[in-house]
Amino acid sequence: MPATLTLASTSETRARLLRAAGVEIEPVAPRVDEEVLQDALSAEGLRPRDMADALAEAKAAKIAGRFPDRLVLGADQTAELDGALLTKPGTPDDARAQVAALAGQRHRLHAAAVLYDEGRPVWRHVETVTMHMRPLSASYIDAYIARNWPEIAGSVGAYRLEEEGARFFTRVEGCHFAVQGLPLLPLLSYLATRGLIET
Repeated sequence: MPATLTLASTSETRARLLRAAGVEIEPVAPRVDEEVLQDALSAEGLRPRDMADALAEAKAAKIAGRFPDRLVLGADQTAELDGALLTKPGTPDDARAQVAALAGQRHRLHAAAVLYDEGRPVWRHVETVTMHMRPLSASYIDAYIARNWPEIAGSVGAYRLEEEGARFFTRVEGCHFAVQGLPLLPLLSYLATRGLIET
């Protein structure tokens, strides 16, 4: 019988991706203070890619500690511009500044996933996607923020590729699922290899 995956996240997007792929999940909030942990990892000099991996593991470990008999998936995503970590915009002004800084540039998204089984990590993957953003006018950015705030407050870079944010880009190098915060295809391959999902 296919295993039920405990998702150490309350992300509706990740839950939707997994359910759409036919994976049975039970979301559980990991109650990890991501901002504090991110600050600590930054202070240690972790690169944005490694930070995504560490955050994903922290979430999985937290839930696996509570439920050691479960198959637990932790996931996280970071973004970087010229090596600098991008964070979620706290205000419309922050969002405006982020979009303006990204316009006409390339930035990278790192989607990480860590799977715990019987209380220990058994699989991990980080997928990097390069985002090519077109130049954007100040008037368009202002109108975009006005239309989309506060929905974009939870999105690093102040955009969602599956919504109006798609207009920002000329090209995306990498997996669309990773842009949405989950390296879904490598995860499904691992689950299939383990016989945890039917293929």
